[in-house]
Amino acid sequence: MLNTVILKNNYQDSINLMLLTNQINALSAVKMSQLMMGTDANKDILLNTALLTDEAKAASPNDLMIVVDSDEPTIIDQVLPEVDKFLSDLSSKGADEKDHASTSWKEALEELPDANMALFSIPGEYGAAEMETALKNGLHVFSFTDNIPVEDEVKLKKLAHEKGLLMMGPDCGTGIISSIPIAFTNVITPGNIGVVGASGTGIQEVTTIIDRLGGGVVHAIGTGGRDLSDKVGAVTMKDAIVALENHEPTDVICVISKPPAKEVRDEVVQLLQSISKPVVAIFLGEKPTAHEGKVYLAHTLEETAQIAVDLANDTAIKANYFEEIEMPKVRALSEEKVITGLYSGGTLAAEAGMLISEALGLDGLVKKEGYVLKSHGYDVIDLGDDIYTQGKPHPMIDPEVRIKKIREYAEDQKTGVILLDFVLGYGAHEDMVGALLPVIKEEQAKAAANGRELYFVATVVGTNNDPQNYAQAVNQLKENNVLVAPSNAKAVRLALGLKGISLSEAEKAVVSYQGETITVPAVSEKVMELLNTKPRIINVGLQSFNESIQKFDGKSEQFNWKPRANGNKKMIKILNALEDHAEEIDRENQKVIEKIKNAQPFLTDVVLAKTVIPELNESQKTILHAGPPIEWQAMTGPMKGAVVGAAIFEGWAANEAEVSQMIKNNEIRFIPCHHVNAVGPMGGITSANMPVFVVENRLDGTRGYCTMNEGIGKVLRFGAFSEEVITRLNWLRDVLGPTLSKALNKSEDGINLSVLIARSITMGDEFHQRNFAASLNFLREIAPYIILVDMDVQDRFDVMKFLADTDQFFLNIMMAAGKTIVDTARKEAKGTIVTTLARNGVDFGVRIAETNDEWFTAPVNLPKGLYFTGFTEEDGNPDMGDSAITETVGVGGMAMVAAPGVTRFVGAGGFQDALETSNEMAKISDTHNPTWTIPTWDFQGTCLGIDIRKVVETGITPVINTGIAHKDAGVGQIGAGTVRAPLACFEKALEAYAKELGITVD
Repeated sequence: MLNTVILKNNYQDSINLMLLTNQINALSAVKMSQLMMGTDANKDILLNTALLTDEAKAASPNDLMIVVDSDEPTIIDQVLPEVDKFLSDLSSKGADEKDHASTSWKEALEELPDANMALFSIPGEYGAAEMETALKNGLHVFSFTDNIPVEDEVKLKKLAHEKGLLMMGPDCGTGIISSIPIAFTNVITPGNIGVVGASGTGIQEVTTIIDRLGGGVVHAIGTGGRDLSDKVGAVTMKDAIVALENHEPTDVICVISKPPAKEVRDEVVQLLQSISKPVVAIFLGEKPTAHEGKVYLAHTLEETAQIAVDLANDTAIKANYFEEIEMPKVRALSEEKVITGLYSGGTLAAEAGMLISEALGLDGLVKKEGYVLKSHGYDVIDLGDDIYTQGKPHPMIDPEVRIKKIREYAEDQKTGVILLDFVLGYGAHEDMVGALLPVIKEEQAKAAANGRELYFVATVVGTNNDPQNYAQAVNQLKENNVLVAPSNAKAVRLALGLKGISLSEAEKAVVSYQGETITVPAVSEKVMELLNTKPRIINVGLQSFNESIQKFDGKSEQFNWKPRANGNKKMIKILNALEDHAEEIDRENQKVIEKIKNAQPFLTDVVLAKTVIPELNESQKTILHAGPPIEWQAMTGPMKGAVVGAAIFEGWAANEAEVSQMIKNNEIRFIPCHHVNAVGPMGGITSANMPVFVVENRLDGTRGYCTMNEGIGKVLRFGAFSEEVITRLNWLRDVLGPTLSKALNKSEDGINLSVLIARSITMGDEFHQRNFAASLNFLREIAPYIILVDMDVQDRFDVMKFLADTDQFFLNIMMAAGKTIVDTARKEAKGTIVTTLARNGVDFGVRIAETNDEWFTAPVNLPKGLYFTGFTEEDGNPDMGDSAITETVGVGGMAMVAAPGVTRFVGAGGFQDALETSNEMAKISDTHNPTWTIPTWDFQGTCLGIDIRKVVETGITPVINTGIAHKDAGVGQIGAGTVRAPLACFEKALEAYAKELGITVD
């Protein structure tokens, strides 16, 4: 039975999840499990293992999928505590780094402004786009990340070359820059040898032997395994060689390559022959018979290291570096016994396969299903091949796959020798010797009990300065009857010697180079700066990679990466394309932001809606509603109820039935408030004779309108239409509206709302759910003028009492102010700033500066929050209202931190949650508004300019504080909370914006 749990927005590194999967699989009740992020590639893995469930199919790339196959009904109750503990341990171990980790390129570059390299260990399907971003920001790239399409590698390396940068990788497993160990790497004594390698474990084998021979390495520049292919053309290899030629501390250049394309090899050799420094090179798979010109050609990785050390010491190169090895005094193997190599390092496996094949006259190297040699019973396997690591940890990290293979081959009667490599260093397993010894000893005992010879021969790649310590690892193996050789080549010779087969090397003379030399290209200043200083690295991905960098005096900034745009590849492509227009977009956005920042909203009057909104005076009966366009049939209960109430208020009908008939007869048309310079709360229902606030933006004279707040209880905005509701509407029209109008007309300029807002935000208002201070400040401003109005004393008392009792009265004024602010900003505007957020109970709508009146919609969400006694989430209506205009201009949910008194009421939990919410909202805003500063936010201004690029890139959508209406008409408000704008609105807007710039992405 398959059990699935999806942990939303819980991004974890893939290596950690692989190790966690192994831990869960060890539970006795688990048949099989897989914990992975919800990427398309990972879903394919689940599909191939029959673990893909419907819940997993729906997961996003930032969701953690937990799928467990078990017959135990309560297995998830066992699994989740293990998951929590594992992830909690990770958090505690990396607490210091996490406290300071960046979550975006912008943050990372601000935290480490002098960064010159980005180190990647993220899923390959997202790697190319992120590496392009790094290169465009002037950073060299070190890509531990693999599975990058070769066409993307070519593009990235071409871009890097054009910008004078090094693109190291993809699949660059190890490196040393200015003696700083990077990624899966060993601690090597600094020296005068510079290495360039298209092979990770090849570099490790050569550099560790150099170290043990007493030499030292200043740089080991990885290129990635495909660099010398005909498609890539050795771009990084050639740039690195030129750099080392110009690097004064480098006296010797060492080149290591997997089997290259012949034409590319010849180009590399031509360059090596053209530089001034001595060179040793190995092209694995070749058996050179002579050295050519100034390039000394090695056969094995060990010989490469030996020549490099002699060159570095200015010692004459030997004709032959072959050394006899001391064979152990053990019983020789019979002829039918075979040798098996179970390697974690691909290059070491290839070298072993090459030497065994040469010694026995076998069929040579292959690359098929993880095998590098499969001939006449002799198998050498690269257990780091994709076939073994897809969805699982690399064998340098996790012993599981080798344990299985050791058991499988040890039980085969033909197996006489099992060759193993133990790769030490940063990134590798903390004690692989200790992890594999139990199974080695078990299989040794089994073979001895059966009277069968079975030998384990090992090579250890490491130094005494590695965290695991080379000498300690060697001694531990020897103490347990494992035969250990000082190099991989000698380990293979030892294994062959157990069968009575010996290898030898012919002497090599130096012959002249017959080809032409070339003028060595100029070196990039940025590359030389990298090689002449300690690297400053933005570490994108695996947090543990910081350890070696920081320990050896490099600088690093942790970037806790997760897929841009929630992993939506189309959106990622659009975002990348828009980066080429960033300066233009930022200029246009700044124009919009300046108009918002400099707005001068004044409350000038209260009038009947029909006097300022011409559409309400036309012959057809018209009702305005909240949100994007919607027709009667689609409206939810509260909005329909409010329509009924408005029709009764206007005298068009006497009851609900008559209104329904009018609807059927198409006698009423519906227009969004936003289309006529207006906004309305909740249902937003506005009709001709309802009084509206008039707010004028004196920056340019634009006006905005909003109905007045009805108070609490059964009110029209929540869908009630009882006699009580109509009576209040009449009072608003006949008493409150005219009183406020006369009072405002007695003031010289009206009420300066920006000043009132600035004052009230310091008193704990956020202007959506909490308007207590602003409502009282409004009363303070208007009361002196109400006293001057000639009116009935009781009416004056009723007006003053209503204003004093209605805590949310200012909300509708704020909405009208917000409307006039954004309508000014929208005029002749371009760019990616959001100018409208609105919802109608069915759709959430977004408008942006560039596309002006066009709506981008997606299904609206149900608010989350606190419900009044007797009501639950099942009773709630999907979110509605134009009141999100407050969030559009940076208050409301965007300024949650300003109103600690309201946080629990809207379900935020407390001040810390409110602070985190506002900090999160700042990540999707372009700047802050210095006009409205928040004391509880270190006097930062409110968020200003929601940018759809940032929303889509981060997956963070605006938080909106909102009331919750009952889904049935007439019940009214049943709670309050927060709601998130749906991401799809912003994705649609971004796509439309890109098209405006001529960018089309499939």
